[in-house]
Amino acid sequence: MGLGGCIILIAVGAILTFATDWHMHGVNLTVVGLILMAVGLIGVATFSGIARRRRVVMPPTPVVEEEPRRHHHVDGYSDGYGV
Repeated sequence: MGLGGCIILIAVGAILTFATDWHMHGVNLTVVGLILMAVGLIGVATFSGIARRRRVVMPPTPVVEEEPRRHHHVDGYSDGYGV
């Protein structure tokens, strides 16, 4: 379950706990909502812990300095083809 699924569990649990006044025989929706919110929070904590361990800090890439290019004047005779 990813981070999105955990957030959906928290949202559904909050809706069941705070925004509904349904009464079902044998089911306490307030408790079901609290359980869903708890599972969502545990999932967020687990996901963030795993994501933190997976994050790898790469060393900076070394900068390779190129030799300066020497600009030769090419006049058609000194480039080696006309000699």
